[in-house]
Amino acid sequence: MPQLNPAPWLAILLFSWLVFLTVIPPKILSHTFTNEPTPLSTTKPTPEPWTWPWH
Repeated sequence: MPQLNPAPWLAILLFSWLVFLTVIPPKILSHTFTNEPTPLSTTKPTPEPWTWPWH
């Protein structure tokens, strides 16, 4: 039963993971995001008084 021979399949598996781990992550990490998050201010906003009638 030649399909149980692990030699070619193990080499294919290791080579494909080597390609995935060396080629793809730099391509993904090189992308830049267009909307950079802005830092929020640390001061707490003061609430405005509520002048609506309660009825």
